Amino acid sequence: MHAFDVLADPVRRRILELLAEGEQPAGTVGDAVRREFGISQPAVSQHLKVLRESGFATVRPDGTRRLYAVNSEPLRDIDAWLDRFRRYWTPHLDALATELARGRRERRRSENGEDTPRSTP
Repeated sequence: MHAFDVLADPVRRRILELLAEGEQPAGTVGDAVRREFGISQPAVSQHLKVLRESGFATVRPDGTRRLYAVNSEPLRDIDAWLDRFRRYWTPHLDALATELARGRRERRRSENGEDTPRSTP
């Protein structure tokens, strides 16, 4: 299964988000996902299996528990693939950061009673 096929599923993305917080027992992950998505425990197990088999998650036994964690290698591969497209959104994000900073400066000036500079057309 291709990496983007794995990540296309919202349940698997949510599982990865949970695992990004640190190693989690399968039961903890399953409880959260079942509550949020209303799916069965076997369905959660299938999603965990897909994540394991595709390399996105690792599992290690701890007594009777199975502890899952994120495997960052496939995510690095996706990041490398996306790198060629960053040029399309990086300038927009930089411009947004500039506008946000400008808004914060103007807000501070108005809170401090300073005159705010007028925009020139």
